[in-house]
Amino acid sequence: MYKVGITGGIGSGKSRVCSMLEGFGVAVYDADSRAKGLMNSSPTLREALVRRFGAEVYTDEGINRAYLAERVFSDGEELMALNAIVHPAVMDDFDRWAAEQEGDYVVLESAILFEAHLEGRVDTTIAVMAPESLRLERAMKRDGATREQIESRMRNQMSDKERIDRSKYAIVNIDIEELAEDVEQLHRRLSYDAKTHRR
Repeated sequence: MYKVGITGGIGSGKSRVCSMLEGFGVAVYDADSRAKGLMNSSPTLREALVRRFGAEVYTDEGINRAYLAERVFSDGEELMALNAIVHPAVMDDFDRWAAEQEGDYVVLESAILFEAHLEGRVDTTIAVMAPESLRLERAMKRDGATREQIESRMRNQMSDKERIDRSKYAIVNIDIEELAEDVEQLHRRLSYDAKTHRR
């Protein structure tokens, strides 16, 4: 199965692009939501997280996201430790899932595709971009967050320039009608790439 990685900064609209691709029958794996699910459902992952971060990392309801966020987001070493535990489990799950899908290609949607060095697990990569002011506006509206909170998250993310440099394709998400046309073209291109890749 041909695997496509899609990434983008906060508010870029990568989920919208993925949703449009789903409209063409493409299967999309949301790495962020799957990671949360696996942290709650995988006994192996749970054991590794408790061993590294302590019993407080889980509550009766499941993963203690507030506690974990406090531990990792201000400490690069802790974040690396978390990623080293979670990402291999997520990618193994993605590979199993991809093998069960039909169609020309599947999509791995990940906000930290390059930061987590996951690009080696896919055949091609796409960066979704939008002007910073528009991304800010979208993220504030979506998350109910302040400008300062969103700007802080943006500063902790890779720049659009670096994402473009590391991606095979780039797609700009400003106008919804233009985006729909661009995604349709992208889908045709990816289907062609997938077919020629298999020959």
